[in-house]
Amino acid sequence: MAELVYDKTGRLLFTKEMKEEYTLLVPQMLPMHFAMLVRVIQTMGYKVEMLNTSGKSIVDYGQKYVHNDACYPAILVIGQLIDAVKSGKYDPHKVALVITQTGGGCRASNYIHMLRKALEKADLAYVPVISVNMSGLEKNPGFTLTLPFIRKALYAVFYGDLIMNVSNQVRPYEITPGDTERAIQACMDFLLDDMGRGKGMSYKSMVANFDRIIDRFQAIPVTGEEKVRVGVVGEIYVKYSPLGNNSLEQFLLSEGAEPVVPGLTDFVIFKIYNRDVDVDLYGGKWIKQKFCQIFAGYIKKYQRAMIDALNRSGRFRAPGDFDELHHYIKGYLGDGNKMGEGWLLTAEMLELIHTGVPNIVCTQPFGCLPNHIVGKGMIRKLKDDYPWSNIVAIDYDPGATKINQENRIKLMLANARTLARQHEAQVSGGAEGASPARETAGAVG
Repeated sequence: MAELVYDKTGRLLFTKEMKEEYTLLVPQMLPMHFAMLVRVIQTMGYKVEMLNTSGKSIVDYGQKYVHNDACYPAILVIGQLIDAVKSGKYDPHKVALVITQTGGGCRASNYIHMLRKALEKADLAYVPVISVNMSGLEKNPGFTLTLPFIRKALYAVFYGDLIMNVSNQVRPYEITPGDTERAIQACMDFLLDDMGRGKGMSYKSMVANFDRIIDRFQAIPVTGEEKVRVGVVGEIYVKYSPLGNNSLEQFLLSEGAEPVVPGLTDFVIFKIYNRDVDVDLYGGKWIKQKFCQIFAGYIKKYQRAMIDALNRSGRFRAPGDFDELHHYIKGYLGDGNKMGEGWLLTAEMLELIHTGVPNIVCTQPFGCLPNHIVGKGMIRKLKDDYPWSNIVAIDYDPGATKINQENRIKLMLANARTLARQHEAQVSGGAEGASPARETAGAVG
């Protein structure tokens, strides 16, 4: 059994010996993206599992071992990890926990310290915790972020964004229930197989895979009906995680709506762009700024390739690129507003409104103070500028009931359908000055 080794600060390290014996447990946020990220880690020789667990015990453990003023995502992530260790499925002496750190001012950078404190309280201090970050916050001899790993991880983000985009545009309209899920699984299978063999990770092969994914979903027979489109924005974990948002996307589908969820790529570029802007705002080394610009440019190249593939399809709506998103925020927030999701959250709402999706659910977790400012705090301004926008902020925390959350979303959907009917009446009556149908109803074209 691997020996427990500590650094000079007393932090338990994940050693090279542990790599051979330990299973890495990864909390889930984006099912498709993280499934591919797990496979990427496996190709590096690690045993790793993504946690797809849910249930009251996760919240109970989170509340038991995390201070009650911590943000809701921290309670869920830490609760899910401790729940897994205590589940009996794993040998507690042969697991390590993986958690990401952004390195910014958000509480997410402190999750790792909160997790270690929680492990101590739970008498699990012997379980090592691995930080996945690009800021040099923590290092472990048994786990290193190499350039090939970062490159593969980015490819998982690109592929995940594309599959999420097209599947959300098909699933609400599929004639045969389950066709979309089967297409997702088929695409995931060939992508994961390619990743396992080190393929599908050049620019040329990625573009070919983009077209292959789109063709697979384009072949699914769909109805010609129109449904209300609903954008989902907010704090990154609650925005994406079914555990965090009480399966929000599934609920929207059950209510006859089409979820529109912005991808993860913009968030990745946003984090890199912030480091670029820091040099302009606060000073710093020009070489750091240049590296960030080159790195962001590399990711933007692949983002544009994905957008071009969607446009070539002639069927699927493509999102704008990061530069377009950044343009929307002019006159609302500055580049220095970057705690949490910062100006990106407001920009995503603006992009949705401008692209015919004025019906928006803004997910707000308890304790996420920055996002209450750039999310809920910006709704009044957006409604003043875009009167036809239909935005509802939904709070997620251990004390919030699912039924209350869903009832508020139902009211938003009812309002969306009322606005759609009013606009149809205006159009049929030849009324002038009406807002565009796509903006009012958020209906599919």
